[in-house]
Formats: sequence, C-alpha cells, structure tokens
Amino acid sequence: MSARVRHGRGHREPPGTRGGRAARPAVLRFAALAGASALVLSAALATPLNPSPRRAEAEEGKKVLTVAVAQSVDSLSPFLAVRLSSTSIIRLMYEYLTDYDPGDAHPVPGLATKWSSSADKLTWTYTIRSDATWSDGQKVTAKDAAWTFNKMMTDEAAATANGSFVGNFRKVTAPSPTRLVVELKKPQATMTALDVPIVPEHVWSKVGDLAKFNNDKTFPVVGDGPYVLTGYKADSYVRMKANKKFWRGAPKFDELVFKYYKDGDAAVAALRKGEVSFVSGLTPAQSASLAHQPDIKVNDAPGRRFYALAVNPGARAKDGTAMGDGDPSLRDLKVRQALFRAVDRETLVDKVFQGHAVEGAGYIPPRFSTYFWKPSADQELGYDPAEAARLLDEAGYKKNAAGKRLGKDGKPLSYRLLCHATDPNDKAVGQYLKEWWGKLGIGVTLDCLDNVSDPWLAGTYDLAFDGWSVNPDPDFVLSIHTCGALPATPKETGATDNFICDKTYDSLYARQLAEYDPARRADLVKRMESRLYDLGYMNVMAYPNAVEAYRTDQIAGIRTMPAKAGNIYGQDGYWSWWSAKPAKSDGSSDGSSSTGVVIGVVAGVVVLVGVGAVLALRRRATAEDRE
Repeated sequence: MSARVRHGRGHREPPGTRGGRAARPAVLRFAALAGASALVLSAALATPLNPSPRRAEAEEGKKVLTVAVAQSVDSLSPFLAVRLSSTSIIRLMYEYLTDYDPGDAHPVPGLATKWSSSADKLTWTYTIRSDATWSDGQKVTAKDAAWTFNKMMTDEAAATANGSFVGNFRKVTAPSPTRLVVELKKPQATMTALDVPIVPEHVWSKVGDLAKFNNDKTFPVVGDGPYVLTGYKADSYVRMKANKKFWRGAPKFDELVFKYYKDGDAAVAALRKGEVSFVSGLTPAQSASLAHQPDIKVNDAPGRRFYALAVNPGARAKDGTAMGDGDPSLRDLKVRQALFRAVDRETLVDKVFQGHAVEGAGYIPPRFSTYFWKPSADQELGYDPAEAARLLDEAGYKKNAAGKRLGKDGKPLSYRLLCHATDPNDKAVGQYLKEWWGKLGIGVTLDCLDNVSDPWLAGTYDLAFDGWSVNPDPDFVLSIHTCGALPATPKETGATDNFICDKTYDSLYARQLAEYDPARRADLVKRMESRLYDLGYMNVMAYPNAVEAYRTDQIAGIRTMPAKAGNIYGQDGYWSWWSAKPAKSDGSSDGSSSTGVVIGVVAGVVVLVGVGAVLALRRRATAEDRE
C-alpha cells in the first residue's frame, strides 16, 4: 500500500498506499508495490458465503458485496494500521474532518462542514456537523475530534500511523460540540487534507495500551462511517454492515465482506463464471483474456501509484545506531547511479507491464499534474550500460578476471533484492535486473517472501521493490523520507519508508509544509522530488495503470475516482463501496442513477486478489503500501 497508504495517507503497496510496509504498525509499507493487488468483489444475494454462482436476493433479502483481498490486515486500529488493505477498511469505519471530491479530489466536507484559518495562518477553526451520530446512537461532536488529535499528540503509540499530521500542532480544543480549534506552531498546508480517522472518545478513552489494541475483538465496533465492522478473522475475512445512520446516506448493499484470497488466476476464472463481480490488479495477460468476454468490461485507468526500486542507504535509527546489514557499496552515490543507468524503463513498460504503465521519473505520478516532476535532460539517469560500467570503475569497483565486480573487501558484489512472492511484476522485473546488472559484473539474488516487512523494518536487505499509492496532497509520501521518520532506536518502529535521512531534503519538506501558496508549494515539492532523484536511493521505474475488470450484468453502478478515466479500487475515500448499486435480477439498474463505471454483482463470495499489490497507502502502503 493513498496512503500511510499512512495517511493519505499514502498507501504503500507492498512492501508498505496509507499508501506501505506493514507488519509493524509504524511503518507504512504496503505490499502491493508492483503487481498491484487484484481485487475481486462479488455481490451475494444470499448469505455472505452463498456458493451459488447466480445472484440474487438472499433468503433474508440482504444484499452482500464481497471484496477479495490478497493483503493481510496488519491492524484494525486507526492509530496503528498502515497497510492499504487495513486503511481502506478503516476508511469505511470512521470519517475524517474533510473528504476528497470523487470528481477532481478537491477538499469537501466530511465531519467538518466548513473551515477557516486566522490571518497569521496559525489557528484553524472547523465547524463540526450536527447531523452525525456514532453507530451506537451517541452524537459525534468536536470533542471526539479534539480527543483523537490530543491522543496522537501525547501518546507515542497513537501517533504510529498518522503522527506526521499532528507533529506541528500546538493545541487542540473543542469550545463547543460543533467547534474544533487547532493551534499550530507554524503554518501547515495540509489542514484541509488531514487524513486522520476521528474516533469516539467514549469508546477509545477506555482503551489501555493503544500499542497492543487492534480493535478486532468486540463487535460491532462503534464507528460513524458508511459501514460498521461486525466480524474479523485473521487472513480469512472482514465483515461489515451498512451504517443506516451514516450522515451522507446508507450504502445500497446491506453487507460488505472482505475475503482474504491469494490466487489471481482463480479470481479471474471466478469472474468469467459469474461467481465474482470485480477484479483489480490484472496482469496484461489476464486483461487481454477478458477484453472480449460477454458481460465483462476491462477498465484501464491512469494509476495513482508508482513502482520503484529502493536502495538500503545504510539503515539507522534517530539515535545514530546502525541497523541491518545492507551492502556498504550502496552508500556510494556512483554505485547507486550506475544501478540507475543499467535499468531500461522502456523495456520494463513494454515487456513486463505490456503498455499498461508509463515510464517512471519523479516520485509523484503524472496523474497528479500539479506535483508531477521529471528530470531535465542533463540530470536524467537514462539507460546507458556503458556509463554504468564507467561509474563503477571510477568508484573503484573493478572487474576481476572472471568478470565479477569486486567490493572494497575483495569479494564479488552480489545484492539481495527483496520481492513480494505474490507479485508477478516483482519477479519479472527481477529477472531483467539480474540480466542487466549481471552484465556489469554484479550478482543479484531475488529474495521473494510472503512477508517482506520484517527484513525491511530491520534493514536486512540491499534493495527492495517498493511502491506507494499517492494521495491528492503528497505530504505523507514525502514525509516518510525525512530524518524525523526514522525509528527512535533499532528496537522501535518509525514511519520511514527506506531509512533515508538528508538535511537538504528535510529543509525543503519543512518549507513546503508551511507554504500556503499553491504554486510556490508545488515548486518546493518538485525540488524535493529532484533531490530524492539525485540521491539515487529511490529509482521510480514505472507508474502502473489501474487495470480492473467487472461484470456489467451484476452491479448496476459504482463511482470511479476521478470521475473521468478513474479507478474503482484503492480510491482516496469510500466512494466506490459506498456508492455501489446492486443490479436487479435481470441485470438492470434499480432505477437510481450511477456515477462512473457500471459493474456487476454476483451471488456467493467475492474475491479481491492481489496480483502483486499491497497497498495505498499512505502507509506502506508500507509495507506490505504496498497502497
């Protein structure tokens, strides 16, 4: 895992969207990095696990939408969750102060109906809606929001997932039930993009140690989002029911089930048979095979995530203690630049993604045009194997008689490359890297794991496939490369994506965060991307498309985001699942209008398979977000 993920959050896609890593709550890696997780959903009109391939109405008249996920849930606590799978579920459980418009992603009311800043930009006042209630019947008030933010400001565990949003907060108060006041230490440009789930004080104030509370034992879980959590079994399912009290209006489906499902080909087969309704994260071969199938439509939209190669910069904690065992040669800028020079992005887009992607450049995907950056001609580290070899020679890494590059210790250079076992893109790209770097005299060992979080968090890797689902406001995915995101000590977990710490980058980050002028802030963000590119620790190889397929005879309609050429899975919000409309028994709409793509509903269980993705995610999307 948009993200984060963390916030976004940015979702990290595997290894960590809101879009990153994951297993330890504080990291944001989402495991869906490259291959994108395939998501299949089916509407069962019977019981949630009704095996019937045909639709229709359940015996009890309930309409059940089942979404298959390939990524495990790391936590269902909004204070801890960083994986795309987790943060996407939590987004359905709890509202934010503001939401993103599904059309063009500009800020729109969430819990807050309006907001304003003082002349000095240091005080923000939010008007909290009076028509929102928690699912247990109690009113949602500004006091709930104040408690949430204050908890994050004073409890380290509570700041695990989204702490970067409140690091600049001086004081948060609730003068009245409908008035929230946030005082800042210095101006903060993300005040209309605080992707922090607001929780009910009367429930969470009774929780002891937030670091150990995963919000997954007592059901139903009190929330104020479009769905209420009613059941959970690790690596099996997450069950939710429509919140009839949701202020924006109840979802059209009575129940929503996220079912853990790993095999992408099986999901596609189920789609063909009408046993599931929707699949995301399709491989090129799967997409091509579905292109002309009756009642199936393939949606190929510009993606909101990037696919990258992360280099271990010499992992360390804030206290300066070294972590892990990354190869010391990778701390040499010329070596990192040589590895860049030996990667042919055009070939990867053509051969691996088969055209369903755009060549990578800067850290923010071209979908977000305001912040999109690419290197100038004289800055670009384009494909040039001869220059790569020259850089290695110049850095003192010469070939021996056997053609192997030798490290400073006299041993042949050989790098461990972390990849996601369920992501076919990782494996395919890995084979190209072995070939290209092999010609340079460098060995590569693909270390493909179901769980990349542990070695990633420990810094026991040389390189790793990385990716995040970026949010409309890029602050989160930028924050995970600051020195402040490093873990406090090797025994703790930070919000860092890749242990990068650069004072120049940090200075630019602080400036963009305090800049309210859109044009000037965009310029600072682009300078940050330029700096990140020059450091050579993050090689963005591609921006994958969101390739999805759905049955047009089963779901009457569902919103895409953005409205034009947008995706369905992994949105910045809850629009897709909240808006989904069941089709009638004849496959037609129920008469209500729909926005975006029309897709189908199926009876029985649905599956969302990650074809190599993990999510958003703000968070890593860290990791395992990946988004």
